[in-house]
Amino acid sequence: MSTNLKMEDWQLDFEWLEVRHKIKERMSVNALPDMQAILYLIGVQELGQGFREFTKEEKTDLMHIAVCALLEKEGYYTFSGLDADGWPHWDMGKPYSTTGKSEQEQLLKRLIIEYFKTEI
Repeated sequence: MSTNLKMEDWQLDFEWLEVRHKIKERMSVNALPDMQAILYLIGVQELGQGFREFTKEEKTDLMHIAVCALLEKEGYYTFSGLDADGWPHWDMGKPYSTTGKSEQEQLLKRLIIEYFKTEI
């Protein structure tokens, strides 16, 4: 499914909840993860250095990595390479076409759903 196609609201809600439940089961946690937790996990995956203790700043950077990796598929970012510590960096691609927090969250949810269908 192309992420450019508009997912029906009920379908997006259903698949989003399904992803959250799968992560909860895999991580053996009691609560469903929210978007920030999922972005953190994607960031750790994309960093490729495994789980370890991260500083508060590194956790924020990991969520940024996740957002860039997800939005790269839509052309909003272009991977530019790794820094000396092995952390990935992106350059801005096309300007954002989404407006408002709700539309941005919907886009991220669709991209996260797609990520878990194809990457994991």
